[in-house]
This record gives sequence, structure tokens and C-alpha cells, in this order.
Amino acid sequence: MNPLQFSDKTITDGMNAYLDSVTLSRSENTARTYHNAMTFFRMVLIENGVEPDDVPIQKLKEDAIVWLASALKDYAPTSERLYLTAASGLYEYIAAENLADINLPRIKLLIQQRARRPGQRLPQFPRESIEEVLDYADKIIQMPHEDKQERLRALRDRAFLLTLADSGLRVHEACGLRRGDIDWNEGRAIIIGKGNRQAVVRFSSHSMDAMKVYLSARSELDGSSGRPLHALPLFARHDKGAGKKIKPITTTTGRNIVAERVSEALGIEAVGTITPHSFRHYFVTVVLRASGNLKLAQELARHKNIAVTQRYAHLSDDELDRGYYDIFEKKA
Repeated sequence: MNPLQFSDKTITDGMNAYLDSVTLSRSENTARTYHNAMTFFRMVLIENGVEPDDVPIQKLKEDAIVWLASALKDYAPTSERLYLTAASGLYEYIAAENLADINLPRIKLLIQQRARRPGQRLPQFPRESIEEVLDYADKIIQMPHEDKQERLRALRDRAFLLTLADSGLRVHEACGLRRGDIDWNEGRAIIIGKGNRQAVVRFSSHSMDAMKVYLSARSELDGSSGRPLHALPLFARHDKGAGKKIKPITTTTGRNIVAERVSEALGIEAVGTITPHSFRHYFVTVVLRASGNLKLAQELARHKNIAVTQRYAHLSDDELDRGYYDIFEKKA
């Protein structure tokens, strides 16, 4: 597609060309959101006396962002932010294609001055459901299995889920663990975590025992791999594609493990309500509930900013109810 010429294009032409570029470079959902944003922006322009089909694109001024921000005040802050981002992208496209003179720093400033910040949301996850999944994970190794591979998958999945819940590891960190990373005497590992920072991760005896049972069942495969044991992945694939090779699981496999075992433990309708990251939320909350020590939770979760950890330091409504009645009903 040739770049639009400077003089003879309308605002609508510019919007359409911009949306074409978004469609080519972004996901289908993003393109749909941007299309909705441009439809809304067109409506705002018309309400303010600017007809997009007739007005040359060089007549589109930065003040239109103010009109848009004002029109979005009745929308959720997240929707407001999305639509303003889409509109800002339109101005950037116009400037990049030399369709009009745009003061991009002013656009950025106007958005900063007028856009609301989305309220901070507390991490939401079904704690009791996660505990049901963990209980189920402990039971799957006792179930009948069709073959050795299916049993290995059950042992691996149990160890994987318990490790996520008891260590606070991110899914890519857990998938990347090697056997040699684990200090079996100290019950910990040194990893390279988020931000390329080295960190110590600790494991419970429960998760360590699950790892040992899994690796013991895998010993024949590991021994015939021809590779040093310390270099082998801690969690390996056990499917036809892997064959007898010891290949590490990917983050996609990690997410699939969670989805499959959640479906088995809670039903298909629960899939998606618990993800690998839900176990990290669970880990932080368990630490806080047991210790009440925000700094301890921050260090164990490896949060760089304690404000992130603080998001978890809240009581549920049920806990507040119990606390209230324990105090005031005892007076009666």
C-alpha cells in the first residue's frame, strides 16, 4: 500500500489506512478494539462539529483528544485507556506518514492530564479450588494408568503442581529447571529469574518428595539418555513426540498440565479460572496468612517492589466477618 498523499485525504481516509496497518500488525482482538475506538472517535468528532468524511486530515487537531477523553468519562478507566491509546496511535500514524503536522508531545501530555488511572485490582484466585487441585494431584499417582508413560505424566504433573504452589516459581522458571539446579540437601535452587536476576528458591519437603518419586520412576530413561544427570530437565516431556529422549517441558506444556488437572479435579467449567500464575498468587497468600510478615513474603516471592506484595495483604470478607463476630459477639 502506497503512503497516503498529504493534501487530498480526509480524516476518514486516514482512519481507514491506520486501521489497515493495525490489522496487518496486531492480533484480531486488538484490531477489533481499535476499530471500535475509531468508530467512537468519529462520533465524538461529529458531535463537536467535525465531519470526518469531508474534513481534510491536516485539519485534525490535537484538541480532539480532549473531546475524546471527556466523552469517555462515563466508561470504565480501562476502556478509556484503550480508546485513548488507539487514538494516540492514529496521531502517530498520521505524523509518520507525513499526512499532517502533529504535535505528538502535546498529545501525550493531554492524555496524561485527562486520563484516569485504572484502580489497582487485588489479585483474584480461587484459593479453595487450588487446594482441591493440589489434593487431587496427590491422588493421581494412586489411580490406575494405561502404560508407563501415563504414569510418568501423573508423577510429573503432581510434582509440577506442588512445586508451583510451594515455591512461588513462575511457570517459565519451573519449566526451565534442571536436575542439577536443585540442592537436594538444602531443599533449594539458584535460578535466574525475572529481570535476569539471580535468586534463591526454596522447596517444601512435600514438593521435594514428589520430585524424587518422579525422578526415581524416570531413572531408566535418564540413565539411557547418554547425558549427565545434572544437565537433564527436572520436568520432562512424556509423549510420542519426545520418544525416549529427555526433552524439557515448555511453558505451553506447563499451562496444559494445569488446565488438564484442573478439568479432572474440578470439572471442565473450571478450566481458565486457575492458571500456572494462580499458584504463585496462592504461594504469596499462604506465606502472608501464616506469617503476617510482608517483608518475608516479598523476599520469598522475589518481588522487586514491596507494593506488589502488599496487594496480597488483604483479608477476605469471610475472614473479616469472623474477626468482627469473634470480637463483638463475645461481648453479648
